This record gives sequence, structure tokens and C-alpha cells, in this order.
Amino acid sequence: MNEPNEIEQVQPEPDRGPSVPDSGPDRPAASTGAQAESSRSPASTQPPNAGALTRSATRVARGRVHTIHYELSYLALNADQGPRGAIVLLHDLPGGAFAWQSLMPALAATGRAVYAFDMLGYGDSGHPWPADCSVWGHADNLGPAFEALGLQDVVLVGIGVGGGVAQVLATRLFREGAAALALLGTYAYTYAYAPDWPMTEMEQRHDPDAPRHTSTEQMLANLRATLPNGSVNPKQLAGSASDAYVSPWNSDLGRELLFQHIRQMLPNYTLSVASDLKQLSIPTLIVWGEEDRVTPLALGRRLERDIPGARMALIPGAGHLLLSDAPDRVGELIVDFVTKAQH
Repeated sequence: MNEPNEIEQVQPEPDRGPSVPDSGPDRPAASTGAQAESSRSPASTQPPNAGALTRSATRVARGRVHTIHYELSYLALNADQGPRGAIVLLHDLPGGAFAWQSLMPALAATGRAVYAFDMLGYGDSGHPWPADCSVWGHADNLGPAFEALGLQDVVLVGIGVGGGVAQVLATRLFREGAAALALLGTYAYTYAYAPDWPMTEMEQRHDPDAPRHTSTEQMLANLRATLPNGSVNPKQLAGSASDAYVSPWNSDLGRELLFQHIRQMLPNYTLSVASDLKQLSIPTLIVWGEEDRVTPLALGRRLERDIPGARMALIPGAGHLLLSDAPDRVGELIVDFVTKAQH
């Protein structure tokens, strides 16, 4: 295993515009292991409704790690606590590591390192097209990244698509390295995407020719109009908060990438680990917004029944965008879960 290099501490700069995917080929591969980066900190690292936690999120680091053929980018806090027992955060579609930043200080207060990854095709990670960006493809890239960073006995936390990726990692591709699992409004079983979120007519958008029949402007307008349906307070997703989720797709490559992600949200990929969930022997927390109109509460209830010893927590007044609707409550639940899991 290669020892990761030290990553540079960076200060969030909420007044800068969000990063936009490269318009050309994926960036060249870096040397194996984690790589320090003199990171810009775009508004894409500033989540909506950050509250008091964001004001203390001043020492978040941006790092990069080489995995298979690509580079993944991540935010890290408290990394000097060492890689064993780290809390690893996996985002939804649309999204990126930025969505977790307001929670990271509270999670780091547990005394653990905290890593929030941009999965492949998101944020500052590589933007290969075409590529496998299914839940299995993401897990296949994250596993070697975790090993390069020396991550062991991690607490996997995933929301939406990231929850599907966390299921693959915990049951198959990083099974020996996962010590606990938290699933937030996750896709699961045969439910791999919502019919009309984060875009309308999601079934039709699985057509490989869909990007050719949709302009970038039309895609962005649809995404911007539909995204608020994931929240109980759509007004909080106006302006820069909406830009953080939408602007990264504002290019020809961005359009292809978004449709690539959508095409690979397939029931067979999430269903493939369903039977493995019944064999999980690690502490598991399931968190759901009571007003989630994207991932049905019935999914969470079934996960609670299927995963031995799983505990479920409902958040009143919250929809699917839990990190926007109730970041402080989500942070409290994960901190409590991590604290109890280590005893």
C-alpha cells in the first residue's frame, strides 16, 4: 500500500462560482496514492442552509487520490487523527462532496477523521465519458482509493445514490474495511431512481440518445425546476444553493455526464446486493425524511427489517434533501450512532 501524501488545508470561499466539469478529456492520471492539492474552494463546497456548523468549517482540506485509471477528489477534516475508523461520506445525484461540508465539523468532533468524496464524474474528480458510473462502478473506484489512503474500519455514510454505493462497498467490495453503515434516503432493492427527480421523465432519459434530443440549456432548466421537489423548503434552493447542484453540468461534457449517471441508475445494480443486506453484521443506521417524495419511506422500513439490528430514525419536516433540510439533525444522529458504535 502506498502512503498518502499530506493534503493541504484550505479555507472555504463561498463567494466563488461552482466548478464546471472539464470540457475536454479526463485529466491525466497522477502518481499512485493521495496527492496534495493547492485547492481552489469553489462555491460548490458551500452547502445550502449550512447554519452554525458552516461557520466553524474553516479547516477543511481538499485532496486527490489515484484509483485504477482515474483520480478522485475529496474533502477531509481531522485527517491527522489517522485513517482507521474514519467517517466516509458519499453524496447523491445531483451533488458532490460539497453537500456534506456543513456536517463535517460536528462529525470530526467525534475524534475521527472525516472524508467526503466527489465520486467519479462529479465535482473535482475525473470526468471520463463514457465510463461506469453505476453504484458498482463508483464502489469499484472508491475501494482502491480507500486502500491508497489507508482507510480501515470506516463508518460508511451514503445518501441517495451514495447510499446505493455504500451498500455495495459494505457487502461486497470493501466488506472487510467497513465497521458501520449509515444509509440516508437511499435507493435500494429494485428502486434505483425516482420517476421525476432530479429531472422529469427519468424513464425516457435512460435512452442512450436522450442527450442528443436535449440541449444543455433545456437540461439545466429542467434540473433547476425539478430539484426543489426534493426539499420541504424549496426557497432554500434558490440562487447560489441551486447553482451548487446545477452549474457543474453546464457544458456539453456535463450534459453527457449527467445523462450517463441517469442511464446507469438501474434496478439490477441495487437489487444485486439485497440478499447480502440480511447477512450484515455491522451496526447500521437508517435515516429518512418523513416528507421524502423521492425515495419512499417503505424502502427505509424494509431495510430496517432486512438488516439485522438496524435502527431507523425519522426526521420530521424534512424531505429527500436531508443535508439541506435538516443538516444539524442529521449530524446529531450520525454523531450519536458513531459514538455508540465504537463501544
